[in-house]
Amino acid sequence: MSDPIFIAPKGGLTLGSVAEACGVPLPEGADPAQAVTGAAPLETAGPSELAYMDNARYGEALAATRALACLVSPRFAARVPAGTIALVTRDPYRAYAGLLARLYEEAMRPGSLFAANGIAPGAHVHPQARLEDGVRIDPGAVVGPGAEIGSGTVLGPNAVIGPNVRIGRDCSIGAGATLTHALVGNRVIVHPGARIGQDGFGFAMGAGGHLKVPQIGRVIVQDDVEIGANTTIDRGASRDTVIGEGTKIDNLVQIAHNVVIGRHCVIVSGVGISGSTTLEDYVVLGGQVGVVGHLRIGMGAQIAGSSNVNRDVPPGSRWGGTPAKPVRTWFREMTTLARLAERSGSSKDEPENT
Repeated sequence: MSDPIFIAPKGGLTLGSVAEACGVPLPEGADPAQAVTGAAPLETAGPSELAYMDNARYGEALAATRALACLVSPRFAARVPAGTIALVTRDPYRAYAGLLARLYEEAMRPGSLFAANGIAPGAHVHPQARLEDGVRIDPGAVVGPGAEIGSGTVLGPNAVIGPNVRIGRDCSIGAGATLTHALVGNRVIVHPGARIGQDGFGFAMGAGGHLKVPQIGRVIVQDDVEIGANTTIDRGASRDTVIGEGTKIDNLVQIAHNVVIGRHCVIVSGVGISGSTTLEDYVVLGGQVGVVGHLRIGMGAQIAGSSNVNRDVPPGSRWGGTPAKPVRTWFREMTTLARLAERSGSSKDEPENT
C-alpha cells in the first residue's frame, strides 16, 4: 500500500523568515537563507524541520531532537542540543501555530473533497439560490431556494443548505452538514456532520400529553467561528440562538435554543448547554461540562471538565465540580473527603480489642 502525504508543506519558508515572524533574532552563525521544509514533533523532526517545546515533560525529547530549529521558552533554552538552533520566545506554541499556518496553508480550513471548481456534477442548486463567483460545491450537496452563499465558500459532499440560509465568504461547510434557519458570517468553518438550525427541544408538558412548541427563531453564527464535527446548534424558540465572533466549538457539543454565546469562547467536546443560557465573552467550558438553562456565565469565566453548572458564574472566576463551585472551595471539599475516607479506612484496619 502506498503512503500518501495528505497535507504537503508549502515551500518558501527560511530560517530568516521564521525568526522574523516570531520577532526573535537568529543566533550568531545561523544562515537566514536556510530552507525550512516542514514541521514535526521533537522526536521525529529532521535537520531541515521546525519543532517546538514548552512543557517539562518533553525535556528528554528536546535534548535528543535533530530538528533544524526549535521554538522554545526561556526556561528550556539551555536544554536545546548544540545541533539545533534555539529560537527563544515567550509563547512557543502560539508562534509555532502561526508558522504552521504558513507552512500548511491547506490545513487551515477544509477544502473541496472532490477538487471541485464551481458546481460539481451531482450537486443540486435551486434556481432561486444566489451564489457569488468562486463558490465550490461538491457532489451530492443541496442548496435550497433563496439561499445565498458568498465567494470563496466550499460546500462538502452531501451538505444541505436550507431555504433562505445566508452563508458569508470564505466559509467551509463540511461533508454531510446541515444548515437551516441560519445566518452565517465570513470565514466560518463547519465540520462534517454538524447540525445547525433544527428544532429546539420545546414542549408544553401536561398530563394529557406533551404539546410541541413551534420553534420560530434562528441561529446567528458570527465571523471566524469554528464548529466541530457532529455538533448540534438548535434554532431559537422565539429569540435567536447566537454564536459570537471567533468562538471555537469542539466536536459533539449540544447547544440548545435561545443560547447566546459571546465572542472568543472555547467550548470543548461533550459539553451540553441548556436553553436560554448566556455565555459572555472569553468563557471556557472544559470537556463534558453540563450547564442548566437560564443561567449567565460571566466574561472570562472558566469551568473545569465534567462539571455541572446550576447557578450563575461570576466574571473571571474558575469553577469546578458537581454542582460547580469556586475551585478553591471544590479543592477543599475534595481534600477533606479524601482525608475522611483515609481515616475511615485506617480505623477498619486496626485490630479489635479483646
